Amino acid sequence: MIISSASNKAAAAAYARTQSGVFSDDVASAVDDTAGSGSGTSFGEALNSAIEGAIQNGSETEAKAAAGLNGQGNLTDIVTSISQAQIVLQTASTVRDKVIQSYQDVMRMTI
Repeated sequence: MIISSASNKAAAAAYARTQSGVFSDDVASAVDDTAGSGSGTSFGEALNSAIEGAIQNGSETEAKAAAGLNGQGNLTDIVTSISQAQIVLQTASTVRDKVIQSYQDVMRMTI
């Protein structure tokens, strides 16, 4: 299977768009509200929103990948969706590691 240079350029452009917008606007605004004046959402709500967004992103990615395997769908959309899912997974893993590290640091504290 030979892929044209136009397809390569479209995939590269889609990947660049993915890299520039890691967080959705909803998650970014929830995090800003949590860090701000206190009139926004709580940390738990922001975390819940981020988790729900990650789950939804994963579901959409699976659907697009399945459509691609069936010969349907746009290659650029599939690559973009997979890249976004990879970034979400890496972010979730990093946050999990930081939470575990923080918990271990608290447990080592002397009272």
